[in-house]
Amino acid sequence: MLTVVELLQTLIRIPSVNSDNAPGTDLVDEQGMADFLEKYLTDHGFSVVQEEVLPGRPNVIARAPCSGEKDERPRIFLGPHSDTVGVAGMVFDPFCGDLVDGKILGRGASDTKGPMAAMITALLENVELLEVLPVAIDFVAFMGEESVQQGSRHFAEHHGDEYEFAIAGEPTSLNVVNVTKGASWLTLTASGKAAHSSQPERGENAIMILARSLDMMNRKLSNRLATYTHPVLGHSTLNVGTLHGGTRPNIVPDHAVAELDIRTTPSLMEAGGGKEITEAFIEEMKLPVKLTSSHENPPMETAEDNIYIQKILSAWPSSQCVGAPWFSDAAHLSLGGIPSVCAGPGSIDQAHTKDEFIMVEDLEEGVTFFSAFIRSFQK
Repeated sequence: MLTVVELLQTLIRIPSVNSDNAPGTDLVDEQGMADFLEKYLTDHGFSVVQEEVLPGRPNVIARAPCSGEKDERPRIFLGPHSDTVGVAGMVFDPFCGDLVDGKILGRGASDTKGPMAAMITALLENVELLEVLPVAIDFVAFMGEESVQQGSRHFAEHHGDEYEFAIAGEPTSLNVVNVTKGASWLTLTASGKAAHSSQPERGENAIMILARSLDMMNRKLSNRLATYTHPVLGHSTLNVGTLHGGTRPNIVPDHAVAELDIRTTPSLMEAGGGKEITEAFIEEMKLPVKLTSSHENPPMETAEDNIYIQKILSAWPSSQCVGAPWFSDAAHLSLGGIPSVCAGPGSIDQAHTKDEFIMVEDLEEGVTFFSAFIRSFQK
């Protein structure tokens, strides 16, 4: 069995960059990671299957060993994601896994191969105990979290009735994130009329049409979103993330596109979500733009008195329940009927950075954290 440091180094050295959004490398997708996890966990007594969600991009589901012929115990699982964000601009080899000054370097060291290594190591250190616990504790690795969470959505749809609780592996400094914002990603388009730039009055500039609409949305829709509040998360927000248009400086552009990110609170989702409030605003203000595509990531709110959350807090008293403005697989799992939280070693401040790392002492403490949770189920 590998030490947690050796395991994390191995995981970092298996590239699994999400191919959906500017990966910055040809070394993409999760199949290599899935193959390693299947063999490693099978060799240590787990029953492992890969479920393909997209071609070459499977989830890995590893069921805990059981002492009996038929395992009818209630089930929970530890569930990190197997993909990482892109690697462009990193200041060292993103797949090096080097140990330098007490830090393990590489893409995913913090988000979320570090939490994954801690989870797996804790499970394997307690593998004989897993056979006899009153609750089966499985391991699931999700593909696609860093884009639109195809893996967790697929898993919730097909396995949502099999599990009572999940801990999604994220760098939370070993706190329990039980409340998160959601996100509505919206694409807006504006159409104009092309003309030679020497006679701009003969055309209609789509960039300016869109820019004026975005300015109004940034001022007025943002204020409307701010009325949807939450005692932990604060209020819903709007960000204009991208703006594209035109082909040449000497042509009046006839098309422009912008992408928006609305961070949604539970109260906004109850009111219809980011897409609905944006469509209503466009109609009310008669803005000359169209909402052409959207993707809704739900917020999450798992009650602090959940019995499994209380297990975590009892096993690790220094943890506390906290909220986060980001979203994760846990939100889709919760929406699909599996009460979920996020927890793991490392800091979210190191996620996605150009010099991503995790401290060895934090990684090792993560093993102790998950091991304490596992052992808390002993009768």
